[in-house]
Amino acid sequence: MRVCLASTSPARLMLLRQSGIEPETRAPAVDEEAVIEEIESREGRTLAPDEHVLLLARRKAADVAATIAATDPAFDGIVIGGDSMFELGGAVLGKPYTADVAAERWREMRGRTGVLHSGHSVYRVTPDAPAREAHAVAAAAVTFAADVTDAEIAAYVATGEPLHVAGAFTVDGLGGAFIERVDGDPSTVVGMSLSTLRHLCAELGVSWTDLWNRTDAS
Repeated sequence: MRVCLASTSPARLMLLRQSGIEPETRAPAVDEEAVIEEIESREGRTLAPDEHVLLLARRKAADVAATIAATDPAFDGIVIGGDSMFELGGAVLGKPYTADVAAERWREMRGRTGVLHSGHSVYRVTPDAPAREAHAVAAAAVTFAADVTDAEIAAYVATGEPLHVAGAFTVDGLGGAFIERVDGDPSTVVGMSLSTLRHLCAELGVSWTDLWNRTDAS
């Protein structure tokens, strides 16, 4: 069965590869800021983090599923979309993009616990039937070491790793040494909850083991 990841995230791609799945990848044509602005303007409120990530995950998967249906009618498999955001003390922390913002985030986060929200959307696409879909949000609490020094923060930020990830940290990379605890599915913090994806696939009649297509999952 074919698997398409509706994302250009290296972390999500590596996560699937390490799980025995070599997916195709397609970049969704979704303007995330415009999507959120439209919905919040229409509803007159700010979306909660779980609503935010689920909406974007669904839009990404839907966009790629529609593109596949139009350009690859023989496709028989699943499309996976995901989105993540980090919440600390009621504030949502997205990607910092700059070194100054990343360093400030880390000074705020050390010694504290935040929540990583991850939205998941799976579409079952077949040649002879309308696509079916399943969606869910997973969350994991992340506790940062209180004794992270300013020098360690500066050195970590200088690597560039935290600049383009939600919350300005990774649990599976250089930032992992500064994280003391993860409560919840650890893969949620990487970018997608594998257990959540397995449950969504089961809802659509797809066995997780049928997705294994790598002989070397390293």
